[in-house]
Amino acid sequence: MEKLCLETELRENSYPGRGIVLGRTPDGTKAVAAYFIMGRSENSRNRIFMEEGEGIRTQAFDPSKLTDPSLIIYAPVRVLGNKTIVTNGDQTDTIYEGMDKRMTFEQSLRCREFEPDGPNYTPRISGIMHLERGAYNYAMSILKSSNGNPDSCSRYTFAYENPAAGEGHFIHTYLHDGNPLPSFEGEPKLIGTMDDIDEFTDMMWKNLNEDNKVSLFVRYIDIASGKYETRIVNKNQ
Repeated sequence: MEKLCLETELRENSYPGRGIVLGRTPDGTKAVAAYFIMGRSENSRNRIFMEEGEGIRTQAFDPSKLTDPSLIIYAPVRVLGNKTIVTNGDQTDTIYEGMDKRMTFEQSLRCREFEPDGPNYTPRISGIMHLERGAYNYAMSILKSSNGNPDSCSRYTFAYENPAAGEGHFIHTYLHDGNPLPSFEGEPKLIGTMDDIDEFTDMMWKNLNEDNKVSLFVRYIDIASGKYETRIVNKNQ
C-alpha cells in the first residue's frame, strides 16, 4: 500500500468529517493516537474537547445554543487498563463495557451500527490500542450502511500487529463533502507519523479546513512505560 502524506490528505479534503489516526513514531518508542471532529451546522460546531479522567469528552461550548446532543456529546477517548479506545461516538462506552467483560473489540461492536442520521448514515469509526510489556498493536473498525441502504450494515475490522516505526493508519467518516455525505471507502489509509507530539499536532490542526474544523486530540504513549502526553486544540476558546 502506498504511504500517503497526512498533511496533504487533510489539506485537500474540506470535509473528511471525524477522523482517527493510530500509529507509531519514527523512533519506534511511542504509540500515536489522534482524533478530530469537524462540523457544518451550528450545533456541530458548538463543541470543545474536555479532559475527563484519562480520556476526553465533547462538551457544548455555549450550552444555550445546544439543540440536539444525541450524536455530538460523547466520550471519544477512554482508557481500560492497558487499552486506549478512540471512537467517533458513544460506541466508546460500548467497547469499554464489552472489553471489560472480556469480549473482543469486534464482538463489543456487534450490537452497534452506523448512526441514524439519514440520508448520511454516518459511519461509526473506532480504534483500540493495546500496549503490554513493551509490545504494541492496534485495530480499527468501521460500521457503515451498504451504499446508503439503512437496512444493511457492513462491518469491517482491520488489525495491525507490531506496527512499523514511522507508520500509522488514518480512517475518517466521509470521503469528502457532499449532500448526502459519501461514506469512507476501503482500508484505513497508510500515513507517516512524527516523533514530536507538538509538531504532529500543529501539522494536523493547520491542515484541517479552517471553516469546518472544531477540535483535535493527540496522544503519544511511551510503549515501554505506558506514560503518555496529551494535546487538545479547540477552535472555540
